[in-house]
Amino acid sequence: MSVLNPTDSRSAEPVLPSVAMNSSRPLDRRGRTKDADQRAGRNERRQFGSSHSNLSTEGRELAAAIDAYKIQHHRRYITCDEMLVVLRSLGYQK
Repeated sequence: MSVLNPTDSRSAEPVLPSVAMNSSRPLDRRGRTKDADQRAGRNERRQFGSSHSNLSTEGRELAAAIDAYKIQHHRRYITCDEMLVVLRSLGYQK
């Protein structure tokens, strides 16, 4: 069986590697699957840092409340209005 060169003028389409052609699922380059993450209890990837050690006590409380809000609402970033919701939930008022 001869394989045409992808740049060969006789080939209308590039030749794909045999590994991709023989697999029924896409190759997971991260080394884990979504099913494995769910079994291990890792349903959510955190998209923000969790180190608040350099903050004041009130700053750590706010950061923890924001982190909890993000996890609860599946948000990577929050809007200013959402920040107000978090602040009000902590008892702050204008």
